[in-house]
Amino acid sequence: MTSREHALESARRLVAERFPEATAAWLSGSVVLGGATSTSDLDITVLQASGGAHRESLQYDGWPVELFVHTPDSVRHYVAQDRDRRRPTMARLVSGGEMLLDVDGSGAALVAECTAAVAAGPPALEGSALELARYMLTDLLDDLVGGGPPAIMAAVAVEVWREATELLLAVEGRWSGTGKWLVRELEAHDDAAGSTYAPRLLAALRAALDGDPGPLVVVADEVLDLAGGRLWAGFRLGGEAPVSPASPRSGG
Repeated sequence: MTSREHALESARRLVAERFPEATAAWLSGSVVLGGATSTSDLDITVLQASGGAHRESLQYDGWPVELFVHTPDSVRHYVAQDRDRRRPTMARLVSGGEMLLDVDGSGAALVAECTAAVAAGPPALEGSALELARYMLTDLLDDLVGGGPPAIMAAVAVEVWREATELLLAVEGRWSGTGKWLVRELEAHDDAAGSTYAPRLLAALRAALDGDPGPLVVVADEVLDLAGGRLWAGFRLGGEAPVSPASPRSGG
């Protein structure tokens, strides 16, 4: 039995034992998508007709498991929330997962919805949000070029890599992510666009960590040019008005 087959068998057994009233379930993550390692866990999404949404971490059959328990409405809620933050976590758990169970067709219906949500992409980055992203990367580049202690420069270089990657994905209408998913999104963009940003940014980051920030500045400026160029002088961002405390009720 392969690792993938073992994972699917364990996931089905866990769902049957823990959620006998589940209407649908999916297994996703590296075990399904590829690239699994010795520490990969099973991401199992369970759909129930009613009840509250929650997540839970546990060990089962030798596997670390992340459980995501939802109703159809809670899935849709998180898909919409993830769209606003440009990270399609919920939609991918469903659309990119291996179906474990679909009692009444609700699972297939949600797969169609989530697949469409992923394909539609995130909202455009524009207005003050775009200006803020340009400003943040510009400010970091100034820090990077300015120099400083090695530990601080390493931290700044990593932030430049991350901000440049997120800005590139945003201006190209691509989804973003965190950690390994940010790299996957960047590599997917390269595959679709025929570009080489992922390896170039990685090489530039390594150079910066070795004390040469020049290549990272070059690539980051390329990304900024796609977004309208550097922005610092003239940047203005309005603040939030404080919420006034409720007035105490007068006695009577």
